[in-house]
Amino acid sequence: MPENRVEKQKNKLTNRDLLLPYAIPYLAYVAIVSLGGDRLSSQIIYILEICIVPGLLYWAWKWYVPFTGPEKITGSIVWGIIFGLAGLAIWCVLLAPFIDIAGEPWDFSAFILRLIAASLIVPVFEEVFIRGYVLRAALQWDQNRKNTQISSPLGQMLDHDTIADVPPGAWSVMAIVISTLAFTAGHLPSEWPASVAYSVLMSILWIMRKDLLSCMVAHGITNLALGIYVYFSGNWGFW
Repeated sequence: MPENRVEKQKNKLTNRDLLLPYAIPYLAYVAIVSLGGDRLSSQIIYILEICIVPGLLYWAWKWYVPFTGPEKITGSIVWGIIFGLAGLAIWCVLLAPFIDIAGEPWDFSAFILRLIAASLIVPVFEEVFIRGYVLRAALQWDQNRKNTQISSPLGQMLDHDTIADVPPGAWSVMAIVISTLAFTAGHLPSEWPASVAYSVLMSILWIMRKDLLSCMVAHGITNLALGIYVYFSGNWGFW
């Protein structure tokens, strides 16, 4: 399909129409993780994630807003690396008081599979959903509720607005709060302080770089660096 036709198609879709394509890779990942414990081994869980979630991202790709913005891609990659390493420090500092840092060592094959999923897959679907959809939709709802001529801000956002109209880097305090709550809800209670701080950090990067690419790079660098740190330090509690 020609690019201009794709853009027109996106602009016709409301936020209610777009919710499923943006959310389903995230929900599929959560569903697969829930199969763990005594039912399936860690290796099988991560193999399922690596096979299924990218397939869903590929299926939904045509509905996603562009990952790049007005800034140069090289700059977004560099800033993504910087913010990713800063995010690693923030995550470890805020998580450490709530966990047993030593933890239990992972089986090597399970560790490698999780490292692949955490570094290459999780950053894409989480940033697509949280800052690609939730933050933008929350911003539109926030703008609607300030408009006295709109009787139903939520209904307007879902059935008439489209996140494709949100300029890259646009934000409000309420949009950051809502997207941060959504991001934090996907983590364990012990991770909530770290999750809040990390989501705010990614929101700052979104505002500064005006693209999702930098957030994905940062998220991937944090997860990759965390895995490397855990493996060589033996502090498996962070993993």
